[in-house]
Amino acid sequence: MVKQKYGIILTAALLVGILSSAASAEIAFSIRYYDKRIYYVQGAGNDPIFVQVTIANTGPATFRFKLADERIFSVDFDIRTLTNRALEPAEGLVRKRSQSQQVYFREIAVEPGESFSFIEDIRNYTDLSQSGAFIVQAKMYPELYRSTGGAPLESNRLSLHLRPPVIPGPDGLPLAMDVETNAVLVRERLSPDEVIAYLLAARQKGQWEKFFLYLDLEAMIARDAVRQRQWLAESEEGRQRMVIRYRTELQNSVVDGDIATIPMDFNIERTTYGAGEGTVVALEKFKVGIAYIEKKRYTYYLRRRDDIWTVVDYSVLNLGTE
Repeated sequence: MVKQKYGIILTAALLVGILSSAASAEIAFSIRYYDKRIYYVQGAGNDPIFVQVTIANTGPATFRFKLADERIFSVDFDIRTLTNRALEPAEGLVRKRSQSQQVYFREIAVEPGESFSFIEDIRNYTDLSQSGAFIVQAKMYPELYRSTGGAPLESNRLSLHLRPPVIPGPDGLPLAMDVETNAVLVRERLSPDEVIAYLLAARQKGQWEKFFLYLDLEAMIARDAVRQRQWLAESEEGRQRMVIRYRTELQNSVVDGDIATIPMDFNIERTTYGAGEGTVVALEKFKVGIAYIEKKRYTYYLRRRDDIWTVVDYSVLNLGTE
């Protein structure tokens, strides 16, 4: 059982014996991404990079350590470029650690065979204002972080790739960026069949930014009655969060998985459209296992706004295998 004890200490106080309980316990200290995805150069709170920190007791003795309510007094993150240059700490971290203050903590006892985990946003620890590839390692201070003394526990290393900052559009949502060129993707005046061919080709190549370019995500959200009611009840800020969440869930096949499935081949069969609405029917083939090919007929419903056609709905008809 993980036991906890509460207490207060002063950061100015000098404590000795940082790894006293670790000497008699075998500790596995590790980190992993909590919800790994694509990360961009962006401010803390807007695009957090969550890392799960785990302390596992693999030995025969109880391991005890102090866990501060302000986690920056218990853990640290060393983030370096591929040339081994350490990145600067976050401004907020430096300010908090330099203040004379009381540090509230809990004493955690991890019994043999047990583990203890918590989640941290590494943007709170390091200035991640430049794009590129980096190496992330965590450090754990069982007797709390101090400017003097004590060797910390060190974790495994993770690779981190930060893309250039996203560009906000007029609605506050990020503009789509072409991964290959880093140029802003702009919707063009394509015909409905060209829109569907563009969308399906992007999905085949795994180019999510192009796949989403001609999807009207707000209209797609409204396809579900429950989501539509939630949408109508939300503020403008809440609706933006719903769009971002829906896009993420669609990309992860949590919702509307049919439209995000990768076709091995497709053929536009029929296109009909008027002044403001259009329909495109496409025969799509999907590889199932080793020996089978599944055929489906998709009907895409499009709407034109400002001379731009976007997908607002779709339906699927299964045609069996060949």
